[in-house]
Amino acid sequence: MATFTKVGLSGDSTGKGILVAATATPGTTIHTSTSGTTFDEVWIYATNNDVSAVNLTIEFGQTSNVIKLSIPATSGLTIVIPGLILGPSLSVAAFAGTTNKISLFGYVNRIS
Repeated sequence: MATFTKVGLSGDSTGKGILVAATATPGTTIHTSTSGTTFDEVWIYATNNDVSAVNLTIEFGQTSNVIKLSIPATSGLTIVIPGLILGPSLSVAAFAGTTNKISLFGYVNRIS
């Protein structure tokens, strides 16, 4: 039977969120899954503290597998990764159209 363990994103050791500094690939690392046979169910939320919308690109598992969206200005939390499964030893990274305006928060349900 599978075991689920809720853990924070590996790129955020403080709980204050991850500020997206990168504006091109490779992006700011958000989370890296562990090696072995575990999988991570990834939940990520974004907030934009700028006065205009900012484009956000999520690199999910590899730099060629991207999810693109626009995060509205002065928005609260917007879900950007709704529980997608990330395999062992893979990473999630992000870059934005404007540096240091998007913060990412979230967690993973580690499945072993």
